[in-house]
Amino acid sequence: MSKSRSFRDDQRLRTLIRGSLLGSLGLIFLASVFGLVFWIYAFCRIEVPSGHIAVLIKKTGAEIDNATEIVRSDEFGKYKGLQEKVLTEGRYFYNPWNWEWDIVEQVEIPENRLGVRIRLYGEDLGYGNLIADSAGQKGISSEVLRPGRYPLNAIVYQADSKPIINRDNYSELVELHQPVVVPAGFKGVVTLLSAPMADDPNALIVQTGNRGVQQETLNPGVYYINPYVQRINLVDCRSQRFNLSTGGEMGFPSRDGFWVRLDGRIEFRVDPERAAEVFVTYNDADNDNGLDARVEEEIIAKIILPNARSFCRLRGSDNSGRDFILGEKRLQFQKDFQATLEETCKSQGIEIVQALITRISPPQQIAGPVRDRQIATQQAQQYIKQIEQQTSEQQLRIEQELVKQKEALVEVEREVVKLTTQAQREQEVAVIEAEQQRKVAEVELEAAIDQAGAITAKGEADAEVIKFGNEADAAGWAKAVEAYEGDGDQYARWVMLKKMAPSFRQMMVNTADSPLMDIFNEFNQSDAKPSGQSAPSDAAVSEKPVTEPTK
Repeated sequence: MSKSRSFRDDQRLRTLIRGSLLGSLGLIFLASVFGLVFWIYAFCRIEVPSGHIAVLIKKTGAEIDNATEIVRSDEFGKYKGLQEKVLTEGRYFYNPWNWEWDIVEQVEIPENRLGVRIRLYGEDLGYGNLIADSAGQKGISSEVLRPGRYPLNAIVYQADSKPIINRDNYSELVELHQPVVVPAGFKGVVTLLSAPMADDPNALIVQTGNRGVQQETLNPGVYYINPYVQRINLVDCRSQRFNLSTGGEMGFPSRDGFWVRLDGRIEFRVDPERAAEVFVTYNDADNDNGLDARVEEEIIAKIILPNARSFCRLRGSDNSGRDFILGEKRLQFQKDFQATLEETCKSQGIEIVQALITRISPPQQIAGPVRDRQIATQQAQQYIKQIEQQTSEQQLRIEQELVKQKEALVEVEREVVKLTTQAQREQEVAVIEAEQQRKVAEVELEAAIDQAGAITAKGEADAEVIKFGNEADAAGWAKAVEAYEGDGDQYARWVMLKKMAPSFRQMMVNTADSPLMDIFNEFNQSDAKPSGQSAPSDAAVSEKPVTEPTK
């Protein structure tokens, strides 16, 4: 028993020891995992905020050769040193034993600026090349950065100033320049600074794409152009105006030996289609103010003034002094002056808008007499014109009166036509109304005839009714008379008494001399029969007194 118990105790002890070992191992494993996670999150985490980048430097790996300044993106992580690849906004995890990083701001190009990239790494440029055309070459890049934000490992600085170097792990420089603005009325002449050489090095305008001044110009607008690749010169193509006296007094001797002075105003402009040609022909270093090529001063001094003076001396010497006083000659001289300047300057790429002679000062020795003569001639012409004007006004008045008369006749004819038309319209309306009334009368006549027939039929019916009523009454009366043995008087007396009886309340019978009996006597007398029968005497009537008590 003791041996078996001790065996079980040893077994239980070994189980406890084994369980404690497994628990310890599990705790160690969890602690290791937690420590690893903590180490990775605390020491390997790279937080790149918005608007920044992380510049990476590899501390382990193969060594780069002496000709390589930076590890290219396609070889990222293989070599020691500064890496071309950068980390943009986000969270990353890199082993700090192998990597070193630096958080810097991204390259930001402000408004109204452009950035020129200058790469400090890559292949060297070939002989004679100034611009890096490919991404793998060292030097100035041909492309520019427009306003915005770019994840580039570069230091930004303004043009015509030195960059401020505040770190040693940059790989590029970004130089800020202003974009080229071609104002309205200007043309931008393009000069390629980095391009293949032209076949003819003496040509003023080279072929498109060759180094030199290009034939095609820029229209008004804003252009983001690399100043190391192209140079833009502004040529003013607006109208320019100046006086001929700007270059000094202009005069010439006339044909008869008198000195004639003149002044004028010329308005010109550069032909926009030939702005490049005018620029390379007349641009001078003294007039070149940065991008603004002030070629108008050279145009005035080299083209317009010499041609104007040449014309005045040659053509003016063909006329006498008095010719410049008379209006016809002065006008012809003005026309020839403008036509000659237009033709001469057009071949030079200059358009003459207006060439006006404002003042001609003829010699005073002949100016007075010629002027008086001219004034007298002009006054005579003025009087003739006044007479012609009065005649014209008289004819105009006659024509106006004729026009008024015709207008009055037209108005009267119009009124006559109007009244005639109105009378015809009223007549037509009256005829239509009369016709309507006639039809109405015919309808009313037919209705009256029908109504008269109805009244006649009704009268005849009423007459028949009355006739039948009378016949019925007559038949009744005849029957009543037959009751009285054919004596109508007796029947009439009965009818009268029958009608009078309801009106009596009391009857008094008196003797024959009573006034009441006289009434009845009248009937007896009038109704006396011719056969000699006598009416009842008063005594007979009085013998039957009838007394009816009043009710």
